[in-house]
This record gives sequence, C-alpha cells and structure tokens, in this order.
Amino acid sequence: MSETSPGDEADLIIRGGRIHTFDGQDSAVSALAVRAGRIIARDSEAEKLAAVRTIELDGRTAIPGINDAHLHAAWLGARWPHLFFSDTPPEDQPSGRLVTTETERRAALTRAWGLLAELGITSYTEPGIGPGEDDGETGCFGTDMLATYTALHRERAQTSRVTLLRLFGTIDGESTLEDFERGIRTTAPTTDPHWLAVTGVKIFADGIPPMATAWVEEPYPDGSTGELLTRGSDAPLSAFRRMIELAAARGLQIAVHATGDRSITEFLHALEGLDAAPPAAGPHYVVHGDLATTAQLERMRRLGAGFAVQPLIAAHTHDWAGAQLGPERLARAWPLREMLATGTLTTITSDAPIATPDWRVGLDSSLALLSAAGRPDDTELRRTLLRTMTVDAARQDGAVTWKGSLEVGKVADLTVLDEDPCAPGRPFASLAVARTIVDGRSIYLRD
Repeated sequence: MSETSPGDEADLIIRGGRIHTFDGQDSAVSALAVRAGRIIARDSEAEKLAAVRTIELDGRTAIPGINDAHLHAAWLGARWPHLFFSDTPPEDQPSGRLVTTETERRAALTRAWGLLAELGITSYTEPGIGPGEDDGETGCFGTDMLATYTALHRERAQTSRVTLLRLFGTIDGESTLEDFERGIRTTAPTTDPHWLAVTGVKIFADGIPPMATAWVEEPYPDGSTGELLTRGSDAPLSAFRRMIELAAARGLQIAVHATGDRSITEFLHALEGLDAAPPAAGPHYVVHGDLATTAQLERMRRLGAGFAVQPLIAAHTHDWAGAQLGPERLARAWPLREMLATGTLTTITSDAPIATPDWRVGLDSSLALLSAAGRPDDTELRRTLLRTMTVDAARQDGAVTWKGSLEVGKVADLTVLDEDPCAPGRPFASLAVARTIVDGRSIYLRD
C-alpha cells in the first residue's frame, strides 16, 4: 500500500479497495477522506479532495476498527505470550506477582497495545480495575494500574481506545457491600472519553458452570446450585441488588459477570426496578451469559441491555462444562444464535488472556457454534458477526455516535485486511491484517 502527499483539503484519503462502512445501509464505498482524525467525506466526494497523504488499498478491504468489548489488556500485556487456554503446560504458566513497579505496569499496557495493533484491534473494554485488587495476586487490576492508565492517557501515549470499568471487589471473587459503597463514592479520573472512558462498574455475581459455581435453577450432579458472590450484612441477594441500585443512581453503566440462569434472572429483576434511575453512560449488560434462556434474552432486549459473550471460551470448555450440566442443558448453553436472532445487544469478545485476543479465531468459533445450531455461513451472517465487534461494541460502550462505523463525522479507526471478511467459505483466521489505523494514524503496517 503506497502513500502520496498532493494537497491539504484533507489530512488523509484512503482509496483503491472495498471499504465496508457498517452504516445503517451496510454500504460499501471506495474512498474515505479524513481530517483531524474524523471522516469528512466518502466515495466520490472524498475522491474530489486533495490530501496531505493518500493510502492506496491496492484492492484490499477495510472495515471499522475491531473493538473487543471484554479484554483484560493489563493482564494480557503482563502475561504475553502465555494464555490460559494454550499449549503452555500449567507448570510453565506465569504465576504470582506479574507487575509491581510503574515501569512494569507501563510495559504491560504498551506491550498489549502493540499486540492489539498487529491484530487490527482499535478499541477494547478493560473490565475491572479498582481497589478491591490492590492486594491482588497479579498486580494487574488494582488502583495503581488505573493510575498508570490515566498517566499514559494524559501523555497521549495510547494507540488503543479504552472503555474501563471500575471494580470494588476481587477478580472472579467476592465483593462486600461495604467495600462497594466506599469505592463508588470515590471520583473516577477526569479523561477524554474518546480515548479513556471510565463508564461504570463490574460486579461478579457468580462463577462458571464447569466449576459448578454458576448460580443455576437446576442443581448440578452433586445437588448444589452455586451461589452469589456478593456479601453484606443481609443476604447475598440483598447486597447484589443494593450494589446495582447504588451504581444506577449515579448514572453508571453496570456490567455483571453472570453465567448461571438464576444469576441472570436476578440481574434482570434488579434492572427492571430501575425506572427512576438517570441514564447510564452505556447500556447495562451481562458478561458471559452462558446459560441465558430465550425468555431472558427477550427481557434483556426490551430493557436495551445486552450480553458480552465468548464463543471461543465456549469451545475450549465445552466438554468440561458438559460434565456439570449434562447433555440436555449443554445443548442449550451459549445461545448465540438466539441472541443474534432476537436482536438483543450482543458483543463477541475474547476475555484475553483467558483465550487469544485474535478476533479472527473468536469469529471462527462463533461460526462453528452457529453452524451447530443450524445457521449456514453466508455474507449476511458474516456482516452480523463483524458488527458485534464494531457497531454493537460501540453501542455497548455508549459511543455509537462517534465510533463503530465508517460514517461522516465519526473517527477514522480502520482495520485493513488482505481479503474481504464478508465473503463466506473461508476461515476468518486466514485473513491477514495489513494495516491498522486509529484516529487517522497508521499504528500498524505489515512489512
């Protein structure tokens, strides 16, 4: 891909290939013009402008920048290249304190940003940073990491846009109402939300089905049903509901780790009682939602809430979960087809470093899950899947007015691929990332 410099009506013209905009009409255009990081014209109107720089796509395909709406970047950068689901034996996996100093925290984040740039990822959600993890094992989730995020943000060092949720308990563990009340009264850092948006809170409701710790209606083989992880002077459910009320009253977005059908039901009950709450920074949503029912999906859709799901983790844990769920419940788990069919806000995410941050592998797992549910691979399905990681992820971020699609007035964040990802019949993983553009700047260019 060549670049030239003929004029200054625009900072950048991108042309010479297919550009999927994912606007309301799913338009494909041949050119974009960019000024000050924003798209100012498309197609022939863009071609008319003289630009300081021109990127020739040389027949490649561009899409809106990929947005992974559930990715632990600090932890990913500190662990890389080690993933939990990988060929690395457990005894060789990193353990204990991964980062301690400011230098190590900065290195973890910048390493993650470099990796994401190579993968074509321009935005992500960091789901849980806060005081509950100040004494945590890894050092990746405490308030020191939030301070490092803020410092790098103010230095304009970011190459990824970040949506960040604060955490007032422990990662994958318990939280107390007392700690939550204390934490939520603290002030979030002042930032430019186009680069570092601190939109809300993360609450862990339960565990996961393979460990028989998801809170479920139907007992596991040992007779247990899991339980809530929230704690207070009253019952765990009272503490859970009160946390949601406190966050909603402050206009905060609420993301709840909930994998069991019972925990999802209680989250829905709480959301349905928030009529008087001020508008949140973004839609509330369930993280994972492994055992969500069709009725729950419809209730979530009516509320304007959604799900952040991980089909790749579903593939990794399928047999493990089956030992606890049995064949009938396992067949109903991970209802991605129903999520997409009902129009419920759904984002496909990685949960890296649990699984790979490579979105292409995640979308191939999505295709496999949908194929098993009887949905054929076609152009419409591929567009739908790509929208879960672009437009729909921007909706989850509360940022759809300015990112997620390639429309005039929105940011110039693009992922350039060698081939068209909407063309069926080939794995997403076979598509090579040629260039990643954020705010009109190339942050990655393949050699």
